[in-house]
Amino acid sequence: MSDVLVLCYHAVSPSWPAPMSIAPDAFERQLRFLVRRGYRAATVAEALSDPPAPRTVAITFDDAYRSVLELARPILDRLGMPASVYVPTAWAGRDAPMSWPGIDQWVGGPHEHELRCMTWEELTGLADHGWEVGSHTRSHPRLPELDDAALDGELAGSRTDCESGLGRECQSLAYPYGAVDRRVVAAAQRAGYRHAVTLPRGLHRPEPLHWPRVGIYHVDGEARWRWRMKVSPLARRIRASGPWESVDGVRRRLVGAEG
Repeated sequence: MSDVLVLCYHAVSPSWPAPMSIAPDAFERQLRFLVRRGYRAATVAEALSDPPAPRTVAITFDDAYRSVLELARPILDRLGMPASVYVPTAWAGRDAPMSWPGIDQWVGGPHEHELRCMTWEELTGLADHGWEVGSHTRSHPRLPELDDAALDGELAGSRTDCESGLGRECQSLAYPYGAVDRRVVAAAQRAGYRHAVTLPRGLHRPEPLHWPRVGIYHVDGEARWRWRMKVSPLARRIRASGPWESVDGVRRRLVGAEG
């Protein structure tokens, strides 16, 4: 049985202190750790349909920040590793910083330049280089909060945008915020996606359109023990088990009650 590890990164920066940003040296250290453990990198489409090795890692980037092109790609190239990047298609190539709840506090400040999205030309270059470019919807909404028409517009519309901008098929989707329910999964299937990845607090049993990723954040670049626990095959199996889901659900309710 193959071990398929799907990681979720966002931006790469030596100075941006945002939770979803990681320093280039930490990013490279993490990837080298996986290489030493025998992991082979693949795109999401490859890893979820036909894993190329007993230990396969799919490295994904949400939001298509330009820093992925400028700082992450050279590191991945040195290690011979492809990746998958998910673009909010309404922002691709716009001469403005991306903005939505969760990143809008950085607009207008000294780190605003970090919020730039790649252009379709840059994304096409990554696809030509062996990367996968998938959809991150059009405007980065919380999909379960949308009505059916808006939901279909975000999912089917962004897939059409990707195929038009890249000149190739768009097979996969990353749900913004990892926010997804069964209605959203059904809409993703209706829109024609073959694979879709989530970002859950706890892991869950994988399905083609509901595949869990391990989120990697700024703090994981500083606390190496957190990183090793997150990618440990044993720890991931325990977190995805039924008993763990029950215990973790109780823990969250208690934390919520105390908060």
